[in-house]
Amino acid sequence: MNKKITRIAITGPLGRMGKMLVQEIQKNKHTCLSLAIVKKNHPSINNDIGEEIGIGRIGIRIKDDLSITKDNFDVLIDFTNPQSTLKYLKYCNKFQKNMIIGTTGFLNSEIETIKSYSKNIAILIASNFSIGINLLYQLVKKTTQILGNNTDIDIIEFHHRKKNDIPSGTAITIGENISKVMKWNLNENSLFYKQGLNTIREAKKIGFSSIRSGNIIGKHSVIFTNSEEEINITHTAFNRESFAKGAIQSALWIITKNQGLFNMKDFLNHIV
Repeated sequence: MNKKITRIAITGPLGRMGKMLVQEIQKNKHTCLSLAIVKKNHPSINNDIGEEIGIGRIGIRIKDDLSITKDNFDVLIDFTNPQSTLKYLKYCNKFQKNMIIGTTGFLNSEIETIKSYSKNIAILIASNFSIGINLLYQLVKKTTQILGNNTDIDIIEFHHRKKNDIPSGTAITIGENISKVMKWNLNENSLFYKQGLNTIREAKKIGFSSIRSGNIIGKHSVIFTNSEEEINITHTAFNRESFAKGAIQSALWIITKNQGLFNMKDFLNHIV
C-alpha cells in the first residue's frame, strides 16, 4: 500500500526559509505543497510559487489568505513572525489542523497562548529544525552537568546581516537548556556583551555574543572555559536545506498526533 501523501501549507514562501521549504517539499516523495500564503496585498498574489522562486511552474498559486476548508491541507509550516504565527494558529485551531512553528521571538504571554491551542491540536515549536543543532543541545546539557560549576560559559552566534533578532532564538534555547541544568534564571544569569561594560565578569553568568555579517546562514558556538582548559562545541549550517528537511520530517510526524505541544527532542526520540 502506498503511503499517503501529506499536503503541506507554507506561510512566507518567498522568504529565505520559505523558498527552501517549497523546494524540499517538491523533492520529498511523501509530501506535496497545497497552499503558499503571503501577507495581504503582496505583489506576487496569484502568481505560480514555483515560477516566483525559480524552479518552474508547479501549479500552486500564491494567496494572501488561508481561505481554509477542511480539504485544503494536512499540516501548516510557519516561519514568519509572532503576530502572523498566532493569526495562522487561530485558523489551524478552528479547522483542526496541526502546525509546525519555526518562528522565534515570542513573548511569554504568546507562548501561553500557543500552549492553550495545543490542548486542541498538535503543535511542534522549535527555534531550529537542524538535526545537528539539536544534537548540540544534548552535548551542551551533558557538558554543563559536568563542568557548569567550574567554568565560564559563553554562547557566540553568527548570522546574516538581515537577521533582526538578537540573540538568535537558537542561542536563547541553548541558554535555556544550560539554565535548566544549573537551576538558574536565564534573565538574571545572562551577560550580554556591549560597549560600556567595564566591570569584572561575575560568576554564574552565561555570556552572549552576536555577530550579524554578510550572508552567514548560521553558526553557534558554546564555550566552556576555566584556568586549565577550554571546550568548544560548535555547529555550522552551510545552507538552509537541513532546516527545511527537519521541518518537513517534523510535519510528517506531527500529523500522527491529535493534540499536544512538542519540540524537536520529542521528534528525535521518535526516530532514534
